[in-house]
Amino acid sequence: MLKRKKGIKETLGFMTSIAAFICVIGLFIGGTVFFSQKADARGADTLRDAIRRASVQCYAIEGRYPPSVEYLEENYGIQIDRDRYNVFYSGFASNIMPDITVNTHEQ
Repeated sequence: MLKRKKGIKETLGFMTSIAAFICVIGLFIGGTVFFSQKADARGADTLRDAIRRASVQCYAIEGRYPPSVEYLEENYGIQIDRDRYNVFYSGFASNIMPDITVNTHEQ
């Protein structure tokens, strides 16, 4: 009988260890996903600000806002990771600041 109680305690201890390990792995994965999403959001903000600055620079140099984001990529060194970000650039007129929106693909 003593041997059986010891076996049950060992099995219970092993199962508890496995459950704790799974919880730790789950917390690690959850934290990694959370910080990855935060980094993507900051990257989108940084990209939007860079596009906005390049647009203002274009206006100062050329006297008009750029017609498209592709124009900024070709002439002002803007680099867009299109696998990570969606860029929406809508210019009403060449003398009015365009509407610039940058989202991550997950949104």
